[in-house]
Amino acid sequence: MNLNPAEVLNPVFNALDALIQNYGVYCYLVFVWLSLVVIAWVLGDGLRRKRPQENYAMVNLGIILTTRPPNQSPPPNIDIEVDQTWNDGDETIDES
Repeated sequence: MNLNPAEVLNPVFNALDALIQNYGVYCYLVFVWLSLVVIAWVLGDGLRRKRPQENYAMVNLGIILTTRPPNQSPPPNIDIEVDQTWNDGDETIDES
C-alpha cells in the first residue's frame, strides 16, 4: 500500500485538471460572480456580529479575594498630624 501524498491525491488532481480543461470558462464566471456577492455582503456589514434589538444593561461584578500568610502582621498605622489654618484672604500664613 502506497501512502505517498502525491500518489494518493493524483486522482483528485486529474479530476480537477479535466474539470478545468472542459468547463474552465464556466468555473471562472461562477467564481467571479460569487466573489462579487461576497464583497457586497462584507461591505454591507455581513461579518459583524448581530446585536439584539432590545435595550439591555450588562453589569459585570468582580470579587477580588486576597489572602495574607498567617505569620505576617498587619501593616503599622502611620498617623500624621496636619495643622491647617484657614484665612479669609486678609492674613498671611506663617510657615515657620
